[in-house]
Amino acid sequence: MRPALPVLLSLTGGYVDTSGFLALGGLFPAHVTGNFVTLGAALAHGTSGIIAKLLALPVFCLTVLALRYVNRRFEVPDQLSLKILLAFKLVFLIVGGACAIALAPFTNPDGFPLVFTGMLLVVAMAIQNAAHRIHLPQAPPSTLMTGTTTQIMIDLADLANGADGDTGKTLRGRLGRMVIAVSAFALGCGLAALLYTIVGTWCFALPPLFAAVSLGLVLTPQQAA
Repeated sequence: MRPALPVLLSLTGGYVDTSGFLALGGLFPAHVTGNFVTLGAALAHGTSGIIAKLLALPVFCLTVLALRYVNRRFEVPDQLSLKILLAFKLVFLIVGGACAIALAPFTNPDGFPLVFTGMLLVVAMAIQNAAHRIHLPQAPPSTLMTGTTTQIMIDLADLANGADGDTGKTLRGRLGRMVIAVSAFALGCGLAALLYTIVGTWCFALPPLFAAVSLGLVLTPQQAA
């Protein structure tokens, strides 16, 4: 698979998570753990914005479950499956982004417009996570940076301890991929924050472009890459 695809997925993950958090009352479309934290904070402080965070986990889980079931049930070939998943992600990002732009500002954190928009983005990122896990298992995760950062530090320590030969080559190769993934995710976060401060919810117009490029990478014949 083309090396640019996992990098673009990490960029998308950081961008959508940050823009969702800023515009949708602290909702993380791609980060299940983050929603647990913000849900706990909302419950502890007695604030609103609970419904979307409660729904995020079951919606995320059901999306991944349904995708995997259908994929195995109909024995969809790997390359076709990846194309279909990325196409569906593009559709949900387009619809979710359009809703974010059209329905903003979200004055009610528990209102239907925010919850509906948030769930569209959660589905989109669940599709991305499923596609990444199923079809790019050797690439670093595109949304879970804590584990990746931990592994980076472990690999750095092992290299500093004198790993050489094939082991050192393997560590350096993996380390390079993980550093790029974390950097792309961080770039996405920063870009989303910058654009949100400048154009508000119009920042959601960019993720569909990322998704379209990702889909284009898998639709382009390998020899033309």
